[in-house]
Amino acid sequence: MRAPRTEKGRLALVVGLAAAVAVFTATVPLLRDWFDLRVYYGTVHTWVHDGGHIYDYRVPGTTYGFTYPPFAALSMLPMAYVGLGTAIVLALLLNLAAAAVVLWILVGRELCRYGWFGWALAACALALLEPVRDTFSFGQVNLLLLALVLTDAWLLSTGRERWAGAGIGIAAAVKLTPAVFIGLLLLARRWRIAAVATAVAAAATLLAAWAAPGASRFYWTHAVWDTTRVGRLDYVSNQSLQGILARLSAPDAPSHAAWATAVVLVLAVWGWRTHRALRAADWRAAFALTGLAACLVSPITWVHHLVWLLPSFAVLLRARRLRIAAVLYVVLCSSVVWLWFDDASGIDGFLGSNTYTWITLGLLLWLPVGQARGERLLLSHSASAAAVPALAPTAPASTPVPGASRSAGAVLGKAAGPARDTVGRSGTSEPTGVTRPTAANPQSSSERASS
Repeated sequence: MRAPRTEKGRLALVVGLAAAVAVFTATVPLLRDWFDLRVYYGTVHTWVHDGGHIYDYRVPGTTYGFTYPPFAALSMLPMAYVGLGTAIVLALLLNLAAAAVVLWILVGRELCRYGWFGWALAACALALLEPVRDTFSFGQVNLLLLALVLTDAWLLSTGRERWAGAGIGIAAAVKLTPAVFIGLLLLARRWRIAAVATAVAAAATLLAAWAAPGASRFYWTHAVWDTTRVGRLDYVSNQSLQGILARLSAPDAPSHAAWATAVVLVLAVWGWRTHRALRAADWRAAFALTGLAACLVSPITWVHHLVWLLPSFAVLLRARRLRIAAVLYVVLCSSVVWLWFDDASGIDGFLGSNTYTWITLGLLLWLPVGQARGERLLLSHSASAAAVPALAPTAPASTPVPGASRSAGAVLGKAAGPARDTVGRSGTSEPTGVTRPTAANPQSSSERASS
């Protein structure tokens, strides 16, 4: 099917798609009623205005409260001085801005070829994806954290390494899962950048300890180890390795030894595949693989956490695995795991209720790694197994790289501007739990489904 050739035809197509997205969103998915945002809002209001403690607050009528690190509450303090409606609007605007940043970094160059039409189509496609829908509907922070991490990738790959690492550090201080990206920096032997990320995360954590010493003591000595504060491990929205094991063993607790073994195996595969990506100077794939591993090894990975799969789709599109990308996209839009909301037993339950986990695991194993043939011919990198690839691939000083671009779409695994080595100079916890929807059909429930 060819795209319309006229501006009028393109506008009609975009309007039609936007209407279809609106109808789909209003009728098919779970609508989360800003549950997580209401947790954040109630927590900071209780802390600031009522003298309560961060981890004592509970959403009225539920047992769910704040379970992020204390720095997350500190960063959300502005909500204590506005109304809930204003907080919802601000959350929507921040998530829209974060989504735009993520698209710009991952596929900005490709979208710019088609102007406003390309960006409009991408926005419609992104709005249908269940992890993105849930992030908006919950008022969650996942897209903001992804934007912070990918901004670091952009800084590194364009030679602006002075502030690189700060985004990962802040994201890790807000939520523990992005700390895995510090591991990526260590694997790549980017010692200074890893130190910056670690120092920023530590400084933010110490600042929170100064602002709320009691809450910090409680979190790091108790809450961080207590996954029951977040929600049921066997809940169908938990699409991690731990979620699979929990549903298999329900109503009993999953085996800690089995989970630890699975985590070690996943991290081993991640290290092997990421090392291959780094040797090929393919930072787009390295960041994508790290996001996949983070989702798998986290004790709880709710569906909305799977926004960390977005870099993997950018890799598939770059490698022209269009059919695979299309199939995975349709599945991730379908909310298929909720068919096993009430009963995940049997073979069908084992396969169907863990669909998103199988997708994540499959991408970790088979995501294309290394530049396409044309890119490899243009970019030079070390053939040594011990060599550290530059984030901005190098080329002889007298030979410009044809087609090099400064756009953000080229920053992961591609050169920005004239090819030169500018980088190597110097060398879950979740905030809320889950409430079981009371409606017979969970896909139309407004109750809490994940955190």
